Amino acid sequence: MPASQPPLAPGPAVLEVRDLCRSYGELQAVDRVSFQVGPREIVGLLGPNGAGKTTTINMVLGVLQPTSGSIRIGSLDLASRRSQAMERTNFAAVYAPLPGNLTVRQNLRVFGMIYGVERLAPRIDEVLELFELGGLGDTRCGVLSSGEQTRVCLAKAMLNRPHLLLLDEPTASLDPATARDIRRVIRDFADQGPGGVLWTSHNMHEVEAVCDRVLFLSRGRILLEGNPRTLPEEHGKASLEDLFVAVAREPLTLEGVEA
Repeated sequence: MPASQPPLAPGPAVLEVRDLCRSYGELQAVDRVSFQVGPREIVGLLGPNGAGKTTTINMVLGVLQPTSGSIRIGSLDLASRRSQAMERTNFAAVYAPLPGNLTVRQNLRVFGMIYGVERLAPRIDEVLELFELGGLGDTRCGVLSSGEQTRVCLAKAMLNRPHLLLLDEPTASLDPATARDIRRVIRDFADQGPGGVLWTSHNMHEVEAVCDRVLFLSRGRILLEGNPRTLPEEHGKASLEDLFVAVAREPLTLEGVEA
């Protein structure tokens, strides 16, 4: 990792990951990963396929148990207080659609009850309006377009006003105009605080537009960390996309990175 780290957002960490490891036999999918997400901060978790991004997110969600290391969500240790930690967490990904046999509103009601959302009916109306889904409330999720399903998943992810929001390729199925609107919604969520966002994406234009800080993973380890708008120049690259390609193809050639 670089010798100097950018300052974190002020206040206690929304998410703190320390020396996180996940192995499958001899394969080390995640190898001593440590990072934080501060309040009002959007952190991009970047890297090629197989770098360990989704494995890391699944451990933060408690879906996978770490081989070693620790995860804290706010003041809560995930290993010992998972239920309480998950109450203040939410998640959206294109590969995790909501049940297709339920309507949009039914899905939101079920998940709202799971999360214990107070004043649930008006909160459902709020997120439907936020993601421009008001006319689809009584439509079964299974007949929605992929873009509409993505917006429903994002509405679900915002339903409980999460302290930690995890987004895995959240705009992958959206057209450019809708993706821009979604980025604005998530940026507003972070700016209003006190929550933070961990965001994975292969769209470097999107990352530059929305993220305060990025972490580049390679072979399960954090290789680079910094401001997405200045990090490429620090490593002799013209753009964040060029830096992404270098991490994917030639990680050992990057300046200041140990072999």
